[in-house]
Amino acid sequence: MQGLGIHAMMWTTRWDHAGAERAIAGAAHYAQDFIEIPLIDVDAIDASHSRALLEKHALRAACSLVLPEPAWASVRPDAAIDHLTSALDKAAEMGAEALTGVTYGGTHERTGFPPTEGEYDNLTRALTAAAKHAKSLGLQLGIEAVNRYENHLVNSAAQAVALVERIGMDNVFVHLDTFHMTMEEKGIANGILVARDHLKYMHLSESDRGTPGYGNVPWDAVFAALAAIGFRGALTLESFASMPVEMAGAISTWRPVAPNAEDVFENGLSFLRNKAVQYGLV
Repeated sequence: MQGLGIHAMMWTTRWDHAGAERAIAGAAHYAQDFIEIPLIDVDAIDASHSRALLEKHALRAACSLVLPEPAWASVRPDAAIDHLTSALDKAAEMGAEALTGVTYGGTHERTGFPPTEGEYDNLTRALTAAAKHAKSLGLQLGIEAVNRYENHLVNSAAQAVALVERIGMDNVFVHLDTFHMTMEEKGIANGILVARDHLKYMHLSESDRGTPGYGNVPWDAVFAALAAIGFRGALTLESFASMPVEMAGAISTWRPVAPNAEDVFENGLSFLRNKAVQYGLV
């Protein structure tokens, strides 16, 4: 993946026909290179419909997910393998180039203790099997570091790198997110430098999940570090400005994070594109 993209949840949380049509047309309207499609309900997705829409709008795609609790790899690696295999098959059918996200667990997964070697053994087994299947389909597989309040297994760039290297396959990459990095890295640029050899995907998300450029993320440090490592991966705007009220608990978003979605489209997208141009990333 390379270029500028946007998360489909800016338009929809349901990847049905109507949601897919709205999101893909919207991403194309804003001249994005690709769209990130969440695989929340893998079996319900009409892959051929999505593929036709992507081709119609000349838009590329990556898919993402968070593992449901019955398939958390740390405790149920076989179930994780089954879930990831189905998701990878669906992503390939849609014509996507990668599956990324919290591919190793959930965003409410915490034991109350530091991660154990046994948990990492289970993650390694599940993700190695998934990576082999992804490779057979011509897909990349990403591992996203998320903050300590969401998961206890992979919080930092260094932990993501360690897991990628433990798996040891060339189609597995690190996925970082500026929202999580503001909490977990000792300087956001340092996380990018640590992950430099494996970093292929960035979520560009403001400190409040709202409009990029209107929060506390040190954007010049982010883009300068990406330029310094010669980053040629995916830069994806992720905002929760359009989340429905029924998802508040899932994402711990209890108040509006932006005036409206249009504010993110008009101000956040142009802000990120200008920064990418300024630092020679596009």
